Amino acid sequence: MPFWGLQKQLGIDVDAFLLRQSMPQPHGQAAVCHAFEREWVECGHGLGQTRARRECQLEYEDFMECMKRTKLTQRLRTILEQRDRMIKQGKYTPPEHHMGKEEPRP
Repeated sequence: MPFWGLQKQLGIDVDAFLLRQSMPQPHGQAAVCHAFEREWVECGHGLGQTRARRECQLEYEDFMECMKRTKLTQRLRTILEQRDRMIKQGKYTPPEHHMGKEEPRP
């Protein structure tokens, strides 16, 4: 924190993108990744930036996974590729409702 509080005086918040889960949420409910963000902030509190990056790497990775879902999308992509390979080999036939051939509903 700078001594003069330049961000506050100018009315800008450069760090908002890092702490968007901590902002007031609608209906007063905590955000989805709030717990992960809290762990990351508590771990790095009082440490220098270099030391916090090294010591709080696991908390930061958990927080970023919750925010971006990169590991989840990679896993889903792998599952779909495996399903497509099995369909091509003839080892798997998807159900009709997965192929868009379900009975018409009234």
